[in-house]
Amino acid sequence: MARRGTPEVNAGSMADIAFLLLIFFLVTTDIAQDSGLNRKLPPIDDSQTEPPVIKQKNIFTVSVNNNNQLLVEDELMQLKDLRQAAIDFLDNGAGENPAGEKCNYCNGKKLATSSDHPEKAIISLKNDRGTSYDTYISVQNELVAAYNQLRNVRAEKLYGMSFVEMQDNYKQAAKLGLTDKEKEKLKEKLEKIKLEYPQKLSEVYEKKS
Repeated sequence: MARRGTPEVNAGSMADIAFLLLIFFLVTTDIAQDSGLNRKLPPIDDSQTEPPVIKQKNIFTVSVNNNNQLLVEDELMQLKDLRQAAIDFLDNGAGENPAGEKCNYCNGKKLATSSDHPEKAIISLKNDRGTSYDTYISVQNELVAAYNQLRNVRAEKLYGMSFVEMQDNYKQAAKLGLTDKEKEKLKEKLEKIKLEYPQKLSEVYEKKS
């Protein structure tokens, strides 16, 4: 009796099925993203202009060592107290801005030992190479939150709406049905607040100790 051959399996459609499954998983799977901070780095300055002299009292020094300890103006501080300390410095308003104008919107104590004006105030953040990423992010968040809090208060007083709400409205202008003119006016308001409380956050890395 003749031996019967084993029938071949038609695998022609297997590639199509595998391709469809691949597309399905790509569409339905959530891809994890690393958390971080959105920062725009300043452009490289190739000019030969001498940098302006900055008074020490206009620099708020924040340091994080390799043990993740927070030092503010060379004194140990808890993370929970950092935001208010930064606000007190930025909003001190003891002197004048570069144009010689006093800060008529500052609510600080006007201490002679602290910043002259929000436009002159600089926060210098120094991180040790051994600083953990979580600590770095937490410190950054508190410093940025200090700027946002001051901007929110100022925006509420001027326009009856927080700075964050105004930013959201600007981003969703089309969805909210804002006209080009209304969007441009909103942008001008946002820029005014940013000029009054400019975010001047300088970062320096220290060698691992």
